[in-house]
This record gives sequence, C-alpha cells and structure tokens, in this order.
Amino acid sequence: MLTRATLSRSALQRFKAICLLAPALALPGCSTLFGSGDNSGAPKVISGFIGGAAVDEPRAALAARDVLARGGNAADAAVAAALMLSVTLPSRASLGASGACLAYVPGQASPQAVIFTPTAGATGGDRQAAVPMLLRGLFLLNTQYGSQSFASLAAPAEIAAREGVPASRALVRDLNDVAAPLLADPAAAAIFAPQGRLVVEGDTVTQPDLGNLLGQIRRTGVGDFYRGVAAGNLIAAVRAAGGGSISIDTLRTALPQIVAPITLQQGDVSIAFLPPPADGGLAAAAADLVLQKSPDAYSDAQARALASAAAWRAGGGDPATLMTNPPAASPLSALPASTSFVVLDNKGGAVACALTMNNLFGTGRVAPGTGIVLAASPAIKPNPLLAAAIAWNPHLGAFRAAVSGSGQQAAPVAVAAAINAALSGNKNPTIPPPGRANVANCDGYLPGDRKSCHLSLEPSSDGLATNSGVE
Repeated sequence: MLTRATLSRSALQRFKAICLLAPALALPGCSTLFGSGDNSGAPKVISGFIGGAAVDEPRAALAARDVLARGGNAADAAVAAALMLSVTLPSRASLGASGACLAYVPGQASPQAVIFTPTAGATGGDRQAAVPMLLRGLFLLNTQYGSQSFASLAAPAEIAAREGVPASRALVRDLNDVAAPLLADPAAAAIFAPQGRLVVEGDTVTQPDLGNLLGQIRRTGVGDFYRGVAAGNLIAAVRAAGGGSISIDTLRTALPQIVAPITLQQGDVSIAFLPPPADGGLAAAAADLVLQKSPDAYSDAQARALASAAAWRAGGGDPATLMTNPPAASPLSALPASTSFVVLDNKGGAVACALTMNNLFGTGRVAPGTGIVLAASPAIKPNPLLAAAIAWNPHLGAFRAAVSGSGQQAAPVAVAAAINAALSGNKNPTIPPPGRANVANCDGYLPGDRKSCHLSLEPSSDGLATNSGVE
C-alpha cells in the first residue's frame, strides 16, 4: 500500500536556511551542453500550491520542494533532488551514477525521455568503473526543460557536502548491508567511518572533497567534468581507485539523449514509459498491459515484464512485439539496486527519474580527491531495470499521474501497479514486494483541480513525500 507524508514547517525552514544561500553562489553566463549555464532571474518565494516531490531520501525531497517554493519548475526540482542524492544517498546515486528520466510539460504532445544509462568505458583495473553520466543527464534535463540555472541548483548539494548532513535511515541501511567490503577502501572509510566506527542514523556525514568538486562544477560548468581540468583529475582518481583507465575521448563522447517514450493508452489517458536502453520502462509497459486486463494478476505481470526485458537484452527488437509476445530468452540474472523519485510543479509539469550505481555503492571505492563513489561498469555488472511512467490527457494537454520505481526485478511491476491503480482511482494499491513506487497523482488533472493532487510513497520507504498546502 501507499502512504502520504507531508513536509513539516520546521523541516522546511531548516532546509531553507541553507538553500537560500544558493543564489548568492550562482554565477551568470550562458549555457550549452558542455557549459555551466545561468539563465535565472532573481529568486522568488511563492505561496499556496507549489506541487511536491516523492523521493527515496528525505533531504533530497526537501531540496526539490525548496526549488519549487522559489518558483522553479519540475525539471529544476528534479535536478536539485538528484544532486542532493549524490551527497545524501551515494550508495545509489553518487556523481558517478547513471539513469533515465521522463519529463512532461503541460500542453506538450508527449513526455520525452532523457536517457543517460550506464556506460562502460574503463579498461583494466580490478573493479572497473562506469563512465559517470549523472551530471550530463541532469544538465540536459535542465537545459531542455528547466527555468533556473544549473549553478544555483547545485549550490544546496555543495553546501550539504561541505558542512555535513545527518546520515539518513536510507543511507545507514545501505551501509550496514556492505560495511565490511566498503570500509576496506580508505577513502570510503574516511567518509562513512571517520572515527573508526560506521556512522549511524543522525551522525553528521561531511564530504569536503565532494563539496569542492560540486563547487568547481558550479563555477566552471558541467563541461569541465568531461573535457577540462576536472576531467583530467577524474581520470587520475578513477585509476587510483582501481576503476581502470578512462580516456578523455570516452568522457567527451559519453552523451545523454532525448528520445521518444513507449506509449500505451488507458481510456482517454496516454501513458509514457521509459524506452530502451532504459528497459525497465519496456518491462513496466508489458506489465501494465497485463494489469489493465487483470488488476490483481501480479505474477503474470511480473513474468511478462521480465520476459520482455530479457528478450530485448538478448537481441533487441520491436517494443510492441516484445511487450505482447516476447520470444524465449535466458532469464535475467540478479539485478542491482537503484533509486527513484517523482516531482510535480504547480502548472502540471512533471519529472520521473530512476538512478543507479549498477551495484550498491558501485565499485565500493571512492575516487581519491573527488569524493565520488564510483559506479560499477556494465561490462562487469548487469544494468538494473530503470522504470518510470507519466500519464497525461493529450486532448486536455494536462498531467494525470507520474510513477517511478525501484526494487531490482520488481521495479517494473511496481511502476505498472502504481500507475494502473492511480488511473483506476485506487488510492491504496498493493505494490508487490520488494518493489517500491513513488507516485504523483492528480485525479482532477493539472492544470485543473489542484485539490485532487497528492504525492505518496511506500510505507517501507525511508524517503519523504512532500505535499504543499492547497488553497
């Protein structure tokens, strides 16, 4: 079942005290895919309905909500949430991570997918690292859909890394799962066991190297991370951490893409799913076809989802065929952890993202001097099923619902079950474990009846769903 949570006034005030410093740190300039960008005007604070966010880690949800309160849109808030996750939940979404997002703007013909899935590129090393794709993916999301500067959106994460944040329950659970191998790395131990003791919930985690890197990116731009001084430092740090050799050409040419989603119909509503290579979206669409006919047929939906994804990984093919009649393929092996979130703004713009390290804490090592927990290369670890969906009414040009999911093999069915339930009016759907779903749902559409909108997450989640007051 899904539960709803609201942001306390005191929590928001504490976070605003940090985040309101961000505009003073932002630098003016213009933007390209390889630059920093700053196209914002003076920050403002709005009241009443601002939208909200449902995120697997509370401070990232607060970061998103603060951006919405200052007039940012869903894409702006999504960037802020993901960057904060790199500080507060690096076990699943460090700056070394990858992922995929769906973005919708009211009146748009269809949501679009921003794809920055795990990319191999390192050679050698005893624990090959993936090419860090998160920053480029977020920068593309920002330049295509955002309204505030990337620099201003990065500032809260920079401050959190420099000054430290209390360890969340989500992070501590992940730490306890992999403590022994993780702490064998001196750089990781310095962050997560600074006094020779593994941090517990509430302990302050300070990451000065990561704060310095985020500050450099804020000042010099995302492009520097992939082709400038920061890129050279990254290459050396990856090698030093045993992640292998990554060439500057590999970093330069590792680009995100904007592609059309997989789309299904449910009555008057269209549903967009992440497309391959984010094949968890394909699997979620396959599961949704089953659940539209039989809402409780979770076992059948799971079987169809995994068969569709396995067939695509075995040889590609037409998604429509794979969803309805997937050919036989070897079953998927155990899949890695991921994390996800959804953001909704007050105009009906929405973003749903799934992020991954391709393993819990990726390679289990921190690139020295950068603070980056390195993600594992897809050459040595299978990709997760990154799953998300956004539903909208193309006739009204209005948002209806957004869902993101995690939970290894169960992520696609979690998304399918949650989106199907939202469109069917079921406020408390059953999400088959270990799947988790983050949901933004507007029964009365948006633009439309704002009082019909709410955000929710799993009771088992350690995250936060923020719901602004509705006047």
